[in-house]
Amino acid sequence: MASAAEIAAAAARRDIRGRWLLSAPALLIIFFAAVGPLFVVLLYSFMVKGDYGDVKYWQFSAEGWFNVFFSRDMFDDTLGFNDAHLAIFWRSLKLSLITTLITLCLGFPTAYFIATRSERSRDVWLFLITIPFWTNLLIRTFAMQEVIRNEGVINTALMWVGVISQPIQMMYTDMGILFGMAYVYFPLMVLPLYASMERLDFRLVEAGYDLYATRARVLWRIIIPLVKPGIVAGSILVFIPSLGAYVTPRVLGGGKNMMLGNLIELQFGQGRNWPLGSAISITLMAIVMLALLVYVRNASKSGVRHG
Repeated sequence: MASAAEIAAAAARRDIRGRWLLSAPALLIIFFAAVGPLFVVLLYSFMVKGDYGDVKYWQFSAEGWFNVFFSRDMFDDTLGFNDAHLAIFWRSLKLSLITTLITLCLGFPTAYFIATRSERSRDVWLFLITIPFWTNLLIRTFAMQEVIRNEGVINTALMWVGVISQPIQMMYTDMGILFGMAYVYFPLMVLPLYASMERLDFRLVEAGYDLYATRARVLWRIIIPLVKPGIVAGSILVFIPSLGAYVTPRVLGGGKNMMLGNLIELQFGQGRNWPLGSAISITLMAIVMLALLVYVRNASKSGVRHG
């Protein structure tokens, strides 16, 4: 006769088997809809490019990966760094980090302001923050174009006040792309920060003031450590999509100030170099995964510290 431990172990195995069977449809959908296409892109990155696009199937080469960072001189076949690609990688990282910093500097006081309002007023402010999500990204980008162009709102206001005598060129520059990405991804920073600040025990802030701490010290020693998970989550939510942004750099950068998303589209389109486009796509995904690992590691440490 089976012992109680054996019966319990058998029941646990049946329970695990049942969970796997119930989750199998979802796992298959995830595999074929997400993992499968990524595997195809990874496979394409190791193939030989076709003469008119596409790839030469089952002819493998590492040329696509080589061309991500290096290039051969067309005359003497000497090797060197691919300056154009490195410049685009650097521009993408730089603009994404600056966008994250700008949205953090603007989103932190905004989230704090909303969190300190009354409950009814708080809902109204959150409603206003989420309004941009109701509009298509392309339309929001064109709206920003009307703000920063030479005859736009900013230049018109500055010229009317007398600060400048001629329009400042913001369109088709890195500054214009920054304006657009900061505007587009601003709500993604505010919402996680607000979620953290809403749970903040403001009695700790009052205790800091009672102990004669300055406003800056209360902010640095009490508020920021407690809302750090929201800061990290908001930064990740802004950094990842801005790193692979395509529409905003295309419209506000005019095709001259390319970022990684534009470079990938160029290789699959006019460049007709699918292995190189696939290799750049996988490189972008690796950077995103690295950022996510940093977030997960930080979140786990925060959970251990506060849990």
